[in-house]
Amino acid sequence: MLETEHSRVLIDCGPDIRMQLIPLPFRKIDAVLLTHGHYDHVGGIDDLRPYCSFGDMDIYANDVTVETVRHNFPYCFAENLYPGVPKLNLHTIRKHVAMRIGDIDIMPIEVMHDRLPILGYRFGTMAYITDMKTIAQDEIAYLEGVETLVINALRWEKPHHSHLIIPEAIDFARKIGAKRTYLTHLTHKIGLHDKANARLPKGFMFAYDGMELEV
Repeated sequence: MLETEHSRVLIDCGPDIRMQLIPLPFRKIDAVLLTHGHYDHVGGIDDLRPYCSFGDMDIYANDVTVETVRHNFPYCFAENLYPGVPKLNLHTIRKHVAMRIGDIDIMPIEVMHDRLPILGYRFGTMAYITDMKTIAQDEIAYLEGVETLVINALRWEKPHHSHLIIPEAIDFARKIGAKRTYLTHLTHKIGLHDKANARLPKGFMFAYDGMELEV
C-alpha cells in the first residue's frame, strides 16, 4: 500500500490481501495498480468488496491483465450484478504514460516476467518492481534517480527462468544506483529473516509483511 496524507493506492491484490489489510485503518482505497494477472497478484480482488462501500474500485493494469481480471472474475462485470459483489472499474494503462491518482504521480514501466510483459511502477524517487527477470535497456532511463527500490528476489542461487534471484537483484539495484533496496517475492529457501539479512550487503534488506517505509 502506498499512502500519503490524502491518497491510498494498493499495488497488486494477492490471495492473502484480506489479512494484509486487516491491521490497516478501514478507509477508502483510491485505486489498485496491478503488475500482471497471475493468481498470486490478483487472487484477492474479491476481498476488496468492503472497500467498495466507499465507491467503485478503480483498477489499473495493462491490456492483458485487464482481460485476465474480466475472465477470472466474470461475476463482477455481469450486466445484472449480484448484490454485494465488488464494483470494479477497469482501466487499461500503457508503459511510459504518466498518471496521477490523488496526489500520487505514477509512471508505469515495463519489465519481462520470462516472456510476459508486465508493469512496474515508479513513484517519485521510489520504484516497485516484482516478478522481473529481464528489462529492456531503454526502460532503464525511467528508473534514473530512483533512491528506494522494491524488487523481487526469489532465492539465493539456481537461476530461475522468470524471476530474479538475489545476486541478480543486487546487481540490478546497483546498476540503477538505488540507495535503499528491499527484496520481496521471496521463497522459504531464503532462510530466517534476521540471519538472511545479515548476508546482504549494506543498503539491502529483505521486506516482510507489515513493513512500513517512509520515502
